Amino acid sequence: MRQFTTKSSQETIELGKKLIEVLPKHLNVILLNGDLSSGKTTFTKGIALGLGIKSVVNSPTFTILKSYEGKKKLNHLDLYRLDGLGMDFDLEEYIEDEDSISVIEWPSQVKELIPNLYVNVDLKWIDDNTRIITISTNDKSDEWMNQI
Repeated sequence: MRQFTTKSSQETIELGKKLIEVLPKHLNVILLNGDLSSGKTTFTKGIALGLGIKSVVNSPTFTILKSYEGKKKLNHLDLYRLDGLGMDFDLEEYIEDEDSISVIEWPSQVKELIPNLYVNVDLKWIDDNTRIITISTNDKSDEWMNQI
């Protein structure tokens, strides 16, 4: 587990970029937890940047899912408005896709779909600019986290 304090949205973006640059290939699901406005989508922008994605990344709150093409495909899921499974979305198809990175905001909405291995990112809003971001994994080989 590593904890970081970012003092601007740019620092939050850079942290997301660093994470994806050192993320081992066998880990492709990133869970983002935090209150509204804690920086989840901002962090995802950094992940997209690290994947070489040129598109504008914004929250898929109303669409549930947005996919972006880069070095690896990025599936960005915002499940805040999801009211249980079975809403005609095949979310497991995106989450289980080993050839893409799946970033899931509000993962508690689909606990039953979370794979065995994942990275967990907790974002805590301190003030308009400051966030405390804790990154952890349930993967036993977590030495890579020291490179963030």
